Amino acid sequence: MKLSKYADKDFYRKIMQLALPIIFQNLINTAVNSADVLMLGFVNQTSLSASSLANQISFVLNLFYSGVASGTIMLCAQYWGRQQLRTIEKIMGIAMRLSMSISILFGAAACLVPGLLMRIFTADQEMIAVGSSYLRILGLSYLFMGFSQVYLCVMRSIERVVFSAVVTAIALISNILLNAVFIFGLFGVPAFGIRGAAIATVIARGMEFFICVGDNFRGQSVRFRIREVFASNSLLFHDYLHYSLPAFGNEVVWGVGFSMYSVIMGHLGSDIVAANSIVVVARNLGTAICFGIASASAILLGKEIGDNQIEKAKADTTRLCWITFWTGVAGGVLILLLRPLIMNMVKLTPEAHEYLGMMLFINVYYIVGQAVNTMVICGAFRSGGDSRFGFVCDIIDMWVYAVPLGFLAAFVLKLPPMAVYFLICTDEFVKMPFIYRHYKSYRWLKNITRENMVQDTFSGADE
Repeated sequence: MKLSKYADKDFYRKIMQLALPIIFQNLINTAVNSADVLMLGFVNQTSLSASSLANQISFVLNLFYSGVASGTIMLCAQYWGRQQLRTIEKIMGIAMRLSMSISILFGAAACLVPGLLMRIFTADQEMIAVGSSYLRILGLSYLFMGFSQVYLCVMRSIERVVFSAVVTAIALISNILLNAVFIFGLFGVPAFGIRGAAIATVIARGMEFFICVGDNFRGQSVRFRIREVFASNSLLFHDYLHYSLPAFGNEVVWGVGFSMYSVIMGHLGSDIVAANSIVVVARNLGTAICFGIASASAILLGKEIGDNQIEKAKADTTRLCWITFWTGVAGGVLILLLRPLIMNMVKLTPEAHEYLGMMLFINVYYIVGQAVNTMVICGAFRSGGDSRFGFVCDIIDMWVYAVPLGFLAAFVLKLPPMAVYFLICTDEFVKMPFIYRHYKSYRWLKNITRENMVQDTFSGADE
């Protein structure tokens, strides 16, 4: 019994060490989004709505980053359990090659044809014009993110979560301060409005990039080496693609599907778009702890599985599921308690204000399903190398069920906007029984490392 108690204490200590910096990072990220909403809301509702739609491009790009990160963490966490440091550097090189290629593509599209991208989400000419001026500048930040997102992802995989959180916090807090300067024209700087928000983001992401480069030159146990970007390692590259492509596809399938919700709402009017931009901030706040635990679980469980502690990984996964469920409930209660404050964050039209109130109520329960599913699919399943199940699950859930249902409800049945929103918010609960069944089978729990990779020993994390 005493041994069990000590084991429990050790588990909670480890998960808190990993999760708390990630939760802090999520909260800072939510604070930045809140600041953007508040500041652009003071400019006008058009700027608020246009930036919300333009940021769907960033959202889709972040899905690619998430896909790259998922495959990277999947392999790096398990090889970290085996202490094969040079193998982790090779994985970083592969991930960086993919990430930078994607960033250059998205950056070029945002800078050169922003109007074309905006027309995907809305037919409103004013929103297209305003959003295009924002995207044209924002595209530059993608080039910095291509490097820093992979670098910080690998640092989290080897348990340098404090470093990762601090770097992100510096960039995001700087973003808030720079937003105020460039949007409203403080300290003698011209007031750029919505373009000021984009300028602030570019500078903040540039700071993040240079901090990562500086850290790399400090000679860490795991470093980014340019030669690994161009190196050929067919066996490891095969493993990376085998495990990361389904995760990559899962993120894209889910994220593009989620962006289609914005397409549907964008054609239902600017009022529901403005309300949704605030709801996204509230939902991010409610899920900050849950998603932090999900990210930490992928690292903790991956390390345990890589070290062949299979039974321990099973027991810890059960604990993590319950923790995520109750933090999801707490997140929903938090939204409910903050509802009066959220309702008055920015000045909205009466119709948009009414939409916001109803959407907040829907998200009180929606985030519970989203949190639990994210922890199981992105945390538990991927820690064991199973990224394929989530990919197939979300193809069916998003593209056979939720997206067609949303288009049918909005454009064929012409249901009221809130009825459409309610229907598309059933997606997480439709897939939950199938996720639970796969979880209980434990077919997802596998050690995916190889014995014949380069061995390097290093004891402990450096944070």
